[in-house]
Amino acid sequence: MIRPIILHPDPRLKKTSAEINDLSDDLRTLADDMLETMYAAPGIGLAAPQIGVLTRLIVLDCEKSDEQAPRPIAMFNPRIIASSDEKSAFDEGCLSIPDQYAEVIRPAEVEVAWIDPNGNEQSEVFTDLWATCVQHEIDHLDGKLFIDYLKPLKRQMITRKMVKLKRERAREKA
Repeated sequence: MIRPIILHPDPRLKKTSAEINDLSDDLRTLADDMLETMYAAPGIGLAAPQIGVLTRLIVLDCEKSDEQAPRPIAMFNPRIIASSDEKSAFDEGCLSIPDQYAEVIRPAEVEVAWIDPNGNEQSEVFTDLWATCVQHEIDHLDGKLFIDYLKPLKRQMITRKMVKLKRERAREKA
């Protein structure tokens, strides 16, 4: 089921998400819904807070080429356990901040540990776009947005555009 994505500014996007203590069928269904929502948006990552659920769950799939098979990953309680000193810069966007992009500098490589939908511990080293995406999504779980890395003026400008967009969408629905 495709779920509505919350738009910035929204207080739920600034809250820290709760750890998952028990992996239930409802949480597995939520992960499936999030993947469906992410693909429909279309996006390469989505965090549970972006659909109003303050729990530590992210989904991602950074395979962009037609030659590559999709690689959907659902991560429960993801955490970065190591990151490189080397940095990389990507133009980041966010499904909660549509049509706004800015360069963000992050570690070029991260090792992430998480629990998969079957309850198994996993860990993997991510590089390139995957590294950026997984860091971006984990930030959401801690109430941090990519615009929080920007200079205040640029962040305020994007926030003003988002307030205007939300007003326009509200008028369209009325």
